[in-house]
Amino acid sequence: VQLQASGGGLVQAGGSLRPSCAASGRTLSSYVMGWFRQAPGKERELVVAISVSGRSAYYEDSVKGRFTISRDNAKNTMHLQMNSLKPEDTAVYYCAAGGYYRGSSTSFDYWGQGTLVTVSS
Repeated sequence: VQLQASGGGLVQAGGSLRPSCAASGRTLSSYVMGWFRQAPGKERELVVAISVSGRSAYYEDSVKGRFTISRDNAKNTMHLQMNSLKPEDTAVYYCAAGGYYRGSSTSFDYWGQGTLVTVSS
């Protein structure tokens, strides 16, 4: 499966963005999906993950209550609604797909290119 992330950009603190991840090659409906981010000088971290059914989701503590992951299997896309953005959310965000949902320990096999999110103070 090939993944294409889009929808990043520059926003002021407190604003919102809604990056998307589109898949091609195979349907997303059978994959666990997630978003990682990597800030300058930091390691890549898992931000959110959602199970195949969409009934289970993991959120990293710093984004709980502000970010919402959703999937539209019919359109083969996934979205990340990002509200109340903070300067510390600035990073390259990567979407990913995998086979087994395990919350914060979910593993991923496929990666899209990143989309840059910049939050100004």
